[in-house]
Amino acid sequence: QVQLVESGGGLVQAGGSLRLSCAASGRAFRSYSMAWFRQTPGREREFVAGLSWSGANPEYSDSVKGRFTISRDNAKNTEFLQMNSLKPEDTAVYSCAAQRNPLITEPQGYCYWGQGTQVTVSA
Repeated sequence: QVQLVESGGGLVQAGGSLRLSCAASGRAFRSYSMAWFRQTPGREREFVAGLSWSGANPEYSDSVKGRFTISRDNAKNTEFLQMNSLKPEDTAVYSCAAQRNPLITEPQGYCYWGQGTQVTVSA
């Protein structure tokens, strides 16, 4: 069982930065693939970035590539999403997710989810 708690969301102006954190419970954290998804009202959940258990070969959606960086600290059971050059279209509820298999981008494959944190980017 893994419990995930996100933090770091908030209101920022376009061009600004935010750093999201996802704290995980459980000693098996280092064996899980981790990812960030985002969702806005009326739209499906969207993959943002993901990282395998080893931290190698991160994946990003085309919309955030070059602006967002995902990382993890297995010693601290924490995953991060550094978001730079934020745009109004990045506004969403961001959730972290975990699963035991190799990294995938489909939300249906993730069995553990955080409660989400709101990110709002003003123009």
